[in-house]
Amino acid sequence: MSDLRKIIIDGTQVEVDGAMTLIQACEEAGIEVPRFCYHERLSIAGNCRMCLVEVVGGPPKPAASCAMQVKDLRPGPEGQPPVVKTNSPMVKKAREGVMEFLLINHPLDCPICDQGGECDLQDQAMAYGLSNSRFTEAKRAVDDLDLGPLVATTMTRCISCTRCVRFTTEVAGITQMGQTGRGEDSEITSYLNQTLDSNLQGNIIDLCPVGALTSKPYSFTARPWELTKTESIDVMDALGSNIRVDTKGREVMRFLPRNHDGVNEEWISDKTRFVWDGLRRQRLDRPYVRENGKLRPASWGEALAKAADAINGAKALAGVVGDLAPVEAIYSLKQMIEGQGGVVESRTDGARLPAGNRSAYVGNVAIEDIDAADEIILVGSNPRDESPVLNARIRRAWARGAKVARIGTPVDLTYDVTELGTGRDALAKVKAGENAIVIVGQGALTEADGAAVLAAAMAISGRMLVLHTAAARVGALDVNAVNDKGMEAVSAADVIYNLGADEIEIGQGAFVIYQGSHGDRGAHRADVILPGAAYTEEQGLFVNTEGRPQLALRAGFAPGEAKENWAILRALSAEVGATLPWDSLAQLRQALVAEVPHLAQIDEVVENAWQAEPAGTLGNADFRYAIKDFYLTNPIARASELMAELSKGAKARAEAPIAAE
Repeated sequence: MSDLRKIIIDGTQVEVDGAMTLIQACEEAGIEVPRFCYHERLSIAGNCRMCLVEVVGGPPKPAASCAMQVKDLRPGPEGQPPVVKTNSPMVKKAREGVMEFLLINHPLDCPICDQGGECDLQDQAMAYGLSNSRFTEAKRAVDDLDLGPLVATTMTRCISCTRCVRFTTEVAGITQMGQTGRGEDSEITSYLNQTLDSNLQGNIIDLCPVGALTSKPYSFTARPWELTKTESIDVMDALGSNIRVDTKGREVMRFLPRNHDGVNEEWISDKTRFVWDGLRRQRLDRPYVRENGKLRPASWGEALAKAADAINGAKALAGVVGDLAPVEAIYSLKQMIEGQGGVVESRTDGARLPAGNRSAYVGNVAIEDIDAADEIILVGSNPRDESPVLNARIRRAWARGAKVARIGTPVDLTYDVTELGTGRDALAKVKAGENAIVIVGQGALTEADGAAVLAAAMAISGRMLVLHTAAARVGALDVNAVNDKGMEAVSAADVIYNLGADEIEIGQGAFVIYQGSHGDRGAHRADVILPGAAYTEEQGLFVNTEGRPQLALRAGFAPGEAKENWAILRALSAEVGATLPWDSLAQLRQALVAEVPHLAQIDEVVENAWQAEPAGTLGNADFRYAIKDFYLTNPIARASELMAELSKGAKARAEAPIAAE
């Protein structure tokens, strides 16, 4: 129950929850209070003192607004609301003093600092600081840390706000960073000089309010005012994290998170953040056709004609949907292939997901519901690898008091987990409380008894979330891009249209048309290659693991002769002699929404009516997790040199020798 209190801030009366801190109350009143250490998603440290305000009638000194709650304020002599001033002479003098102290040892690195132009210290020194310093002694210097290949450190710039320490400890769940020493000797350091072992560590770059922690791969490549910023959606996992794509000319320079409380809050995984170098390498930028066993460059006309001849002459035609395809391309492929009497399949990993029952392939809880759950049961899922940002949310629920239980092989998830067993036998015995959420991983559904596992998981609790690993999967199931025989129908086909599915092996004998962005496994097996756009190079609809349709916007253009995916399929359909009935993306979306209305509900979690699946016979094997190597799950990641380095480092850590006792 909220405890509303009236408070007067700079002459404006606001009514806020008594549990709010003064800095939050000031935000409610629309008044900016400067801060370095305070962050709304981290615990309160109260150590930078930049957020000082004057409490009228309180002690004759300024108070730290991040560490004082509204309910701690005393009313006036006649019971008037407490008064807080954020711009009085006392506050102004205090802030100038704090800023002067912060800049005592801070080097004047702005011209060579990657944080320049988006630096909190720069901005607040201009707005609240003095134009001169009384400090004439030599500045102290601090040794830099080696935190690994992602985060560059210049620790002399550090102002000891401890945001990085609190993030790694509280959100990422690792204990490798801390502060040692006192006074002038205090410094942020890592335990025994360890590098950071987390797939969320890149977020400390965004959190650092100065240039002490910057992005190592991005360093010295661009300034923020040179970049074009585009809001988009991430496809590295199925969470659908909201991201901002920063481009310079035609090149993607970096990915940053956008705040979305219902999905990723303001965090993104390291694969999402640093995969951009994979967008530049091994790109397909022109069509190819195979002649005498070798691929040779071809014109679009020749490649489309050869693909059309194969489709028209097919005895058994099949289309396969890859993990990164937008809904528009999947829908176009389905219309074209089924129009020619063929079948399509999107469950390339063999997951037994029933396309007709949305509550079975998505579930009926939103990602946000994890925050309030009393019990979370993981079935065949390793969320630390399958969706690191979702794993951080589960960790927060655990820290709040939720119990987390797992059926599957023990792995470190950064929080305490009750082990219920490793195999199917444990699944049948689980009892769940009323406010329990079951999270089912793809590893649990890809075996022969996947349908029975799904039915058993649905029977545990009436609240379930299916944790997908492929960004395209839910959208493909929504447009019913499946067939009764699954991947068997694809294996039996003599002509296969492969829409960016690089995780599957296609046997000899079939004629393969590959449409994708990278020269990965699918392109090596192809007889015709049609170069498509990557997710940053076209507008596309993606439906995330909770069933929320989101729009990824185009940040740049595809290289060379590569085209947008829906446009390639539209052009090919004309060559085949069965032209698809749309000439623009807008017309395609109209046809798509007419068939699947909920795809028009952009950024809304669609309610799914609960519909239990019929029970089946469970096997007796242990659950296997869907992801073997977090950093190399798709063609863009496999083209990235940095992801290869991170994968190698993760393997080396896993095999680290243990000293004999």
